[in-house]
Amino acid sequence: MLGKQRKQWKSMYKGLVLGMFLTSCMILLYCLSAPQDQLILQEVPVPYSCAHRPVHPRGLQVSNASQDGAGQASTCIPKVDVMFLKTHKTGSSTILNILFRFGEKHRLKFAFPDSRNDFFYPLPFQRLHVKDYRPGMCFNIMCNHMRFSKDEVGKVLPADTTYVTILRDPAELFESSFHYFGHIIPFTWKISGEDKLAEFLQDPWRYFDPKGYNAFYLKNLLFFDFGYDNMMDPDDSRVEKSIQAIEERFQLVMLMEHFEESLILLKEALCWEIDDLLFFKLNARKGSMVSRLNSQLRAQVLEWNKIDWKLYQHFNITFWKKVDAYGRQRIARDVEELKRRNEEMANICIEGGQAVEANKIQETAMQPWQPVGEKSILGYNMKKNISRKHRKLCQKMLTPELQYLTDLGVNLWITRLWGHVRDLINW
Repeated sequence: MLGKQRKQWKSMYKGLVLGMFLTSCMILLYCLSAPQDQLILQEVPVPYSCAHRPVHPRGLQVSNASQDGAGQASTCIPKVDVMFLKTHKTGSSTILNILFRFGEKHRLKFAFPDSRNDFFYPLPFQRLHVKDYRPGMCFNIMCNHMRFSKDEVGKVLPADTTYVTILRDPAELFESSFHYFGHIIPFTWKISGEDKLAEFLQDPWRYFDPKGYNAFYLKNLLFFDFGYDNMMDPDDSRVEKSIQAIEERFQLVMLMEHFEESLILLKEALCWEIDDLLFFKLNARKGSMVSRLNSQLRAQVLEWNKIDWKLYQHFNITFWKKVDAYGRQRIARDVEELKRRNEEMANICIEGGQAVEANKIQETAMQPWQPVGEKSILGYNMKKNISRKHRKLCQKMLTPELQYLTDLGVNLWITRLWGHVRDLINW
């Protein structure tokens, strides 16, 4: 009994320390790094296209053959101006790695954040958040976390940019978000019992404060990422208008549950080659940390995240329309080819052929970012005896997001500082 009380007191003490650290660090970071939004910028139009002749022309000029409606071969020009809205807990880190490799290979210009790995999320995106931004500059790829703003993004990227994003079943997304971000959402700390998710869903409003710190992570997170009010009444007509606006802006909305099919559709939309899509799953949680939702819990989650559910249902329909347009048999063949190539690369690159827990990752450079309070994110060990032909590709495919951003020249001092605070909290 005494031991249990000590554990509770220690937990409360750590919670208080965490709260003080969060408050102090957020104030400090805001003062040191918040962009000067009041600065009035000269309006200089972005060029229609920021495509350029690459150093290795064959890499981008080789046509990607496809079949048109008449069954005749047609060709297209690979696209290099891409905006990927990186949504939370949707497998988007894996897609980021694909974009990083493509952009680096073809020497494209990224619109990166300044001093951190996101565009000052959860603030709505502003072009001043872009590192070294000047009006009229050319950027090819933007892909880091942001709270989307159509107008501001449009002032950074060229008009021929292809906009893509990815969604996830809101029930599974909420489960993942609840566990990943729970330690940085203060009002969830008072939830008792072992199954905090089930307890929360019994009476969400008992624990949820719409204006609370980081509250957006626990209600309609997808809708929030798109820049809309996640607390809106689900039956408000503005919800449907917002979904239509998303469809008009984004040429492709992928689904995490059909990841390989999504990548094939991405290949089609961008006229890329299958070699550009090779991937290893990044930022995955170990299975023991995943709560299995029964039918009752799933229904409660979807009711709580009703706007996200509407959003997902709408783009589930548009997704399968695109699959039908591409051809079911054709996409099945391409998915099998992609899986085969990925398995081949895993055998070449990964020690043991699969992801391992954080404490088993041998190199610091391969350690993924971990949430506060636990080490639940899996990573990889790269084989030592990889041939020169594959070593560089293996290294790039296995590099976690923060390390890759550093390799691409982004100074992540704010993110690193927060990492030190997180490690201190996890004493």
